[in-house]
Parts: sequence; C-alpha cells; structure tokens
Amino acid sequence: MEATITLWSQSKFDQPIPLLDRNTIEGEQMLLAIVVLHPGCEVAVHQHVSEQIAIIVSGKVKWILGDERREVIVEGGNVVHLPSNYPHGVVAIEETHIFDILSPKGAMGIDNQRGH
Repeated sequence: MEATITLWSQSKFDQPIPLLDRNTIEGEQMLLAIVVLHPGCEVAVHQHVSEQIAIIVSGKVKWILGDERREVIVEGGNVVHLPSNYPHGVVAIEETHIFDILSPKGAMGIDNQRGH
C-alpha cells in the first residue's frame, strides 16, 4: 500500500443525520472523521467495537456517557477517549467541530441512526 495525500475538500462527504456534516478518510485500520454538529443535533446513545478518540476543536456539546447516562458538557480544547463498546451519545449546544479517530475502523454511531 502506498502513502496518500488528500485534500479535505476532496474527502468523502455525507450528512448521515440531520444537522450533522461529516468528511472521512479511511486507512487500513483506522477511520478519521471531521464532524460538524449544528446546534440541536442529537447523536443517540450507542456503542461500537471501535475505540474512539474525539478531539473537540471548537464549540460546546453535551456528552451522555456510560450505562448510567452521565451528562458532561465538553468544549473546544478537550479530548474525549471512549473505550471499545462504551455507551455514548452527543447533543450539540452550539456549532461544534470534532475530529473523531476510530480504530479499528468501522461504522460510527450515526451510521446506525440513519433514517431515524
């Protein structure tokens, strides 16, 4: 496999749920997504086998974490680490930009929320 260089503007773009824009790049074993959550966007609580690191670049969101559904407000400059199969969801309080890294690569929670 060769090294690749991709412009974000030419990466795969979709809007899997209302109020969410996403660009993705996939490697052999990981997925990188730039996600823009618009105010009011809700990502339902879900879990996946992939470990996830979410780098909140800017904005403010409420994370719903764990089986107990603990609510935590997270702002730009924070990093959230989600272990494999850890329940989590997000509600955007303001426009928020997040870099999501998933390994191994796989479906994100919003992919299973399509059409709901």
